[in-house]
Amino acid sequence: MNVEQKEEIMAMIEWAKEKGISVTRTCALLMISRRRVIRWRKKWKSNEELHNGKPGPKHSLHKLLPEEERAVLDMAGREEYSDLSHRILAVTAWDIDLFFVSFTSVYRILRSSGLMSMRGTQRHHNGRSIPPVRKELTGPNQRWCWDISYILTYEKGLYLYLYLLLDEFSRKVIQWLISWHQTAEEARYLIEQGLIGENILDLPEDQRPEIINDRGRQMKAKSIKRMFEDHHMPQIFARPRTPNDNPFVESLFGTVKTAPQYPGRFRDCAKACEYFGPYFQWYNTEHLHSGIDYVAPEQCHQGLRDQIVTERKAKLRKQQMLRKEVNRLGQILLTQNEKTVFSRNNLMMPCSVIIS
Repeated sequence: MNVEQKEEIMAMIEWAKEKGISVTRTCALLMISRRRVIRWRKKWKSNEELHNGKPGPKHSLHKLLPEEERAVLDMAGREEYSDLSHRILAVTAWDIDLFFVSFTSVYRILRSSGLMSMRGTQRHHNGRSIPPVRKELTGPNQRWCWDISYILTYEKGLYLYLYLLLDEFSRKVIQWLISWHQTAEEARYLIEQGLIGENILDLPEDQRPEIINDRGRQMKAKSIKRMFEDHHMPQIFARPRTPNDNPFVESLFGTVKTAPQYPGRFRDCAKACEYFGPYFQWYNTEHLHSGIDYVAPEQCHQGLRDQIVTERKAKLRKQQMLRKEVNRLGQILLTQNEKTVFSRNNLMMPCSVIIS
C-alpha cells in the first residue's frame, strides 16, 4: 500500500469520525487492522512520512555473536589450519566443538578479513565436465575404480608409478602400490590385495563390486580380464581419451599431487612408500572429503556417515537457537534502554518550559 492510499484512508477515517462513526467500526468496514490505522494516524498527525518500512526486526535474531566471529578468525589464523578450505575449516571446528557456524558464514567472515585467497596449486573447476551415467550406489564395495599415475623422480624421463584402487561410494583407498613398471602383474597384485583386504570373495557373486577402469594395456590384459571373469566382477571400460568417465580416481590423483606437503619428486620406491604410507593412512582416517558430506572415507566405509552428519546438524540447530535467544535478549535490553532515555527526556521537557 502506497502513501497516497494511506492518506486517503486517514482522510476517510477522520470524515467518518466527524459523522459519529468510531475508528473501530470504520476499520471493520474497510477490512483493515485497527492497529495499523492507529500507527498511521500517529505518524500522520506528527507530520511523519508514511512510507513502507523494511519488514522484520531492526536487528536480526540470527546474527552471529561476536564470540563466534572471533573463534572463526582465531582458528583460521592458526598454522595447523592454514591450508584448509572454509568448508573443511567449518567441519573441523564442528567436530572439535570449537564453534558451530555454517559454511557461508565462515566464508563471509574470512573474505571480509582478506583470508580467502587461493592457498595451494589447485585451480578452479571449469564446470564443463559431464560425468558418465552410473547406477546409484547404496553402500561400499559396490563399485571400485582404479588407475595408474606417473610419479616424478630426480632423473629426467624416469618415472615411478602409483597404482590406486578406490571404492567409489566411500572414496576409501582400498589398496595402493608403488612400482618402477606398468605391468599387468602389478595390477593383478593390486586387485588381489584389495579383494583379500575387503573379504570380497566371501560375498555372493551377485554382491561383488563392479570394476571401472581406463583402456590402458594393463587394464585390457587377458590375465586381468580373466581374473575379473573368474571372480564374477563386471569390468567397465571408460571411453577413449575421456578421463571424466573415471573421475573419482582421477580426482584423487589431483588431491594427492596438490597436497601442501607433497614433495613433487622421489628418489626411489622406498622414499615414495615412506611418504605415501602415512599419507593414505591420513586420507582414509582423517581427511574430511567434500564428496561424502565432509566425513573421513573410513567412516563412510563403515556406515557412520549418516550418524555423523545428523549429529552435526543437531549441534548447528542448537547453536542457532542459542544465538537467537542471546540476540533476542540483547534486542529487548536495547529497547528498554531506549524507552528509559525517551521517558527521561519527556520528564525534563516541562521543567525547561517552567524555568524559561
